[in-house]
Amino acid sequence: MHVITTAGHVDHGKSTLICALTGMEPDRWAEERRRGMTIDLGYAWTGLDDGDSLAFVDVPGHRKFLSNTLAGMGPVPAVLLVVASDEGWRRQTAEHVEALDALGVRHGVLALTRADLGYPELAEEEARDHLAGTSLAGIEAVPVSAVTGTGLSELRSALGRLAAALPPPPDRPARLWVDRSFSVRGAGTVVTGTLATGSVRVGDEVEVVPSGARVRVRGIETLKRPVDEAHAVARVALNLRGVKPSDVPRGSALVAPDQWAVTDSMDVRIDARIERLPAQAILHLGSAAVPGRVRPLGDDAARLVLARPVPVRIGERALLRDPGRVGIAAAAVVLDPFPPALVRRGAARLRARALAGLSGAAEPAAEVRVRGAVRRTRLVRAGALAAGEATPAGAVEEAGWLVDAEVWERWHDELGRLVEDWAARHPLRPGLPGATAVRLLGLPDEALLAPLVRRRPELVADGEGVHHQEAGLTLPPEVQQALDRLVAHLTDRPFAAWELAELTAAGLTERHLGASAKRGDLLKLPGAIYLLPDAAEHAAAVLAELPQPFTAGQARQALATTRRVALPLLEELDRRRLTRRVDTQLRFISRT
Repeated sequence: MHVITTAGHVDHGKSTLICALTGMEPDRWAEERRRGMTIDLGYAWTGLDDGDSLAFVDVPGHRKFLSNTLAGMGPVPAVLLVVASDEGWRRQTAEHVEALDALGVRHGVLALTRADLGYPELAEEEARDHLAGTSLAGIEAVPVSAVTGTGLSELRSALGRLAAALPPPPDRPARLWVDRSFSVRGAGTVVTGTLATGSVRVGDEVEVVPSGARVRVRGIETLKRPVDEAHAVARVALNLRGVKPSDVPRGSALVAPDQWAVTDSMDVRIDARIERLPAQAILHLGSAAVPGRVRPLGDDAARLVLARPVPVRIGERALLRDPGRVGIAAAAVVLDPFPPALVRRGAARLRARALAGLSGAAEPAAEVRVRGAVRRTRLVRAGALAAGEATPAGAVEEAGWLVDAEVWERWHDELGRLVEDWAARHPLRPGLPGATAVRLLGLPDEALLAPLVRRRPELVADGEGVHHQEAGLTLPPEVQQALDRLVAHLTDRPFAAWELAELTAAGLTERHLGASAKRGDLLKLPGAIYLLPDAAEHAAAVLAELPQPFTAGQARQALATTRRVALPLLEELDRRRLTRRVDTQLRFISRT
């Protein structure tokens, strides 16, 4: 199947021509038939000589319904441009062509309707003058009359040639832009739309954008026929399970889950159609029309902040319309669907400079270089990288991130400097805390710290932080001298721990003593008791000489210490299973 849209001025015979080609009335509403004017989108289809099908999305020609018109044009790759031979080029013809040109639509047929009433040669000459310089310059033209039938066969042949020349759809996951949503008795919710990319099968789970809901496809129809699957480009109707029609209105999209950049903020390259961009604009993408704010970034780029998210990929074309005036304000090409926040002074200027390095062609190496670091999944969703594709040239891949090689080397070098600087300024805590390292380096994810440390064999990351393999605690000279006096005292009297007042008088603070215990110079017990590191084993050897079992009092006397020291020391022996309890009073030395 091929899908094309109509375009042209109001009352130039678009719907009449479609009816003549297909035998189907595209105007669905009684109001449209009463007024003789297309108000909403219409749909019809016909068979081609080669057995393929051609579906039409008939759009309104009146400027009051421009939003509906753009909803029909957005997802469709080709156009049947209609110009009446007896009236020629008109304002809405120009506006429709301007929109098609901004969307980059290059394939079409020019139908010169009412050929029996006017001068098709003159109408064609005028139309070609207006089409010159647009994406539709040079399209085939056919004079036709839907009333007399003149030229219908030639137009059908031209449409067949158009269909045969259409390029295959972009190689992207499924995305269907919803243009109708309703309920069918006994079936539930049905949505229709143009499947612009990918394929959808019965039983597939799809994501609804912008709501984020996940729903199942219960059934599929194309051109009123039930099918098991549909492939782009196609007009399809999907029967959905677990959603109400109001949850998937026109402008929603059904996409393959986790395969699209669903975003309400993006940086775009601008081709302005008016002198000055509006601060508030409506983004037209597919069948969606989303209001948003526009912030210029340099001469030809802008940041769009939308009222709701849309599914996009890098390089996609969209339209910006000023709600306060008629016509298209600008064409926009998506450069970055996951842009960084602009919070610092001069950030917009720097961002404009970075965007100048992006072509909109989704080149993986350039995308990584501009971002510095980006999650692989984001580049896949943005369409810059295929799932499973090799790491781009000039990038380092770690922990699910792609990092520009220059950025990685800067982090690598800076980490070594930070570790050395921290150890010099914190001799009692030479390990740079991991969270501090992440913050000082500006890493986007703490998971990147471990691979950075691994790239520096002289560093280690453990419970003490990031430090050199041989790094140790360094105490001030006067503190080390006091510690040496304590160790000498304990060497002579192993269980005669200094009182807190004695420790303080010697200049040994809790921080110094804790650091020494961490270094392995002392054994720290509850109650600010500090002994030599082998005190527990020494005590067990002394207590093994006592008659077994023994009391705490007997242990205190054997160890020549105080109750203040004996009780926590015995608890430490219990914890190490050097002693075992008989009851609340008695213990014995464990022989195993």
